[in-house]
Amino acid sequence: QLQLVESGGGLVQPGGSLRLSCAASGFSVGGSYAIGWFRQAPGKEREGISCISSSTGGTYYADSVKGRFTVSRDNAKNTVYLQMNSLKPDDTAVYYCARDKNRFRRCVLRSAEYDYWGQGAQVTVSS
Repeated sequence: QLQLVESGGGLVQPGGSLRLSCAASGFSVGGSYAIGWFRQAPGKEREGISCISSSTGGTYYADSVKGRFTVSRDNAKNTVYLQMNSLKPDDTAVYYCARDKNRFRRCVLRSAEYDYWGQGAQVTVSS
């Protein structure tokens, strides 16, 4: 059964760091599908923030997180990570990982292009 499970969320002070994990089952993260990271804050639309392409491993970031967040994957653990540094209160949201609908393409940051989603992990940045 195909499944994505996020972990690693929590409460952190401004300027702090967290690492989110997205553990996959039922398919290989290093295979043919890109994995994206999205977030949704209360009262706001879901925002695509980062993704990692399947075959090339190319990574992409929204301007809001560029230079602070890093996406990576461990094929042996079948897990994708989102390292978040220099966190700000505006980063507070529920974070989701998701799998691209299509195979072997450059990843995009549009949620409509993803079909399987994790349950989400709450990240709260507050002093």
